[in-house]
Amino acid sequence: MYTIIPLLLAHIQELNNQILFLFKFIVKNIPLNLPKVKDDSLFSPKYNKLKIDKLPIIHVPKKKDYKQLLDQYLIDNGKPLKPINHRGKNLVSSDVHCPCCNAPHNYIYDNTGGRGQLWCKICDTHFNHHNHIDNPIELHCPHCGGALSLEKSRKFFNIHKCRNRKCSYYQNSLKALSNHDLEEYKSNPEKFKLHYIYREFKIDFFKVDLYALPKNASSLIFRKFSPHVMGLCLTYMVNCGMSTRATSRVMREVHGVKISHTQIASYATTAAYCIKPFVDSFDYKPTNYLAADETYTKVKGSKRYVWFIMDAIKKSILGYRSSDSRDTISCILAISNVIVVYLLL
Repeated sequence: MYTIIPLLLAHIQELNNQILFLFKFIVKNIPLNLPKVKDDSLFSPKYNKLKIDKLPIIHVPKKKDYKQLLDQYLIDNGKPLKPINHRGKNLVSSDVHCPCCNAPHNYIYDNTGGRGQLWCKICDTHFNHHNHIDNPIELHCPHCGGALSLEKSRKFFNIHKCRNRKCSYYQNSLKALSNHDLEEYKSNPEKFKLHYIYREFKIDFFKVDLYALPKNASSLIFRKFSPHVMGLCLTYMVNCGMSTRATSRVMREVHGVKISHTQIASYATTAAYCIKPFVDSFDYKPTNYLAADETYTKVKGSKRYVWFIMDAIKKSILGYRSSDSRDTISCILAISNVIVVYLLL
């Protein structure tokens, strides 16, 4: 029996050498140039939502004062600029002002008959009151240079979109559509991303506290119990894998300490968040290959969302976050943990 194993290993090695020889022969002598197929689903614009687009071009516009512009108009023309005499049904609301020169509504004209676009008579600025934000910057498309329009406003970010149909990004995406996708795009355009889109996050990343204690955690100021009691509770929970109620019963029956299971849970939460900075800042010596995923689990009948970012080679978890809602801030906090790890290298 023992003499068969070396023979089998030698036979496996010989087969492996033959496979390597055939593989080299195929690579050298058989061309693998596949024909370019326009309908290939791997290059379909359906998957543009998974691509990372270029950053937009940021312009810082110069703010103007409508009072100075009115005075300059009086000097140049010898007469003041008259306000707009609105005669139509689409009147401009009194709370509307020009984002460029801050002109009041009586100098703003409804330029499209109630379809959204407004025009300032003083500084000759066209804007949309419904999707305009008084930002100190202007975002422009990196492909055509056109101004991005605000499409949606969420709690943590705004979505800007390039509406220029002559933009090279839109034209290339439209040409890449197959005949089947083109028919589907005409009936369901929301399934495709053909225009350039940029998300402007409204979160101040520098003010995000990664190590803040949760609301259900208790402080380390011991009034009723001592640190020794907390150590015993954590020993039974972590080392013995006992629940909070079983730990409370053991503490009462073995040590004569009457402590509730809620207090033990608070001790465990506080200890976990005190140890968390040391775990997050540990030098895992990560590689440049990362993998991230999002999933959900149930804890005591309620759904919890979990984000994990790990080293794809060493399998070490570099960033993680749990939340009761599928929000953007939790995902950003998980990414921030990874950034902190790489900054400590």
